[in-house]
Amino acid sequence: MRARLVVGNWKMNPPTIEDAVELARAVAALPRSSAKLGIAPPAVALAAVADAVRGRDLAVFAQDVHWEEKGAFTGQISATMVRGLAEGAIVGHSEVRRDQGDDDVRVARKLARAVAAGLRPILCVGESEAEFVAGESTNVVARQISADLAALVRGSVGRLVVAYEPIWAIGTGRPATGAHATAAARAIRTALRGMDVDADAVPVLYGGSVSAKSVVEFARADGIDGALVGGASLDPDEFGAIVRAFT
Repeated sequence: MRARLVVGNWKMNPPTIEDAVELARAVAALPRSSAKLGIAPPAVALAAVADAVRGRDLAVFAQDVHWEEKGAFTGQISATMVRGLAEGAIVGHSEVRRDQGDDDVRVARKLARAVAAGLRPILCVGESEAEFVAGESTNVVARQISADLAALVRGSVGRLVVAYEPIWAIGTGRPATGAHATAAARAIRTALRGMDVDADAVPVLYGGSVSAKSVVEFARADGIDGALVGGASLDPDEFGAIVRAFT
């Protein structure tokens, strides 16, 4: 049976490194559950947060990595720089695709670099509102899986996690349904099998506007093994409620 995983993506929050450390300690103090717990602080706070929770049962993830090992890439962070501070890295988040121009070619290179560095990647896939309305959701995520794993040796994906994040649900307060998430998870795993991946071993997280109020439906959805949580992860009490739903 796949282990359950809940990861809080703090995005460009909280405002200071000190606040990030305080929040990390609060999350680390949450009652333990059977779900593995992780946080993804901003890059500037990554080292301080990693030090603050070292030895605790709390995984730290980077929010992104670059596709090159080193070079003239101002403001970027390599997978090697992250290694030792973080267990893994988010790759292909919809906001990075939108704001920084990441297409599937870039995402594939980032994923390959993260795997080569020994990081645990959380690969994000998901459809736009137009694609959702057109009934293309499952086709889109299947296509993304195939494209994003293209730079890897077939079957060699490390400890891959896939986060399904319907773009039309993020930050809108309009989450998908459990049935929709189940269909997406099924399409993701079918696509993974097509890439010679042991799809039954890959956790699939739901990542579209998760809250304590909406999480129960996804915790019960077939094929969903956890959540990638945005704004709700900044409140330890609400984040704790989300984690408990996946126990």
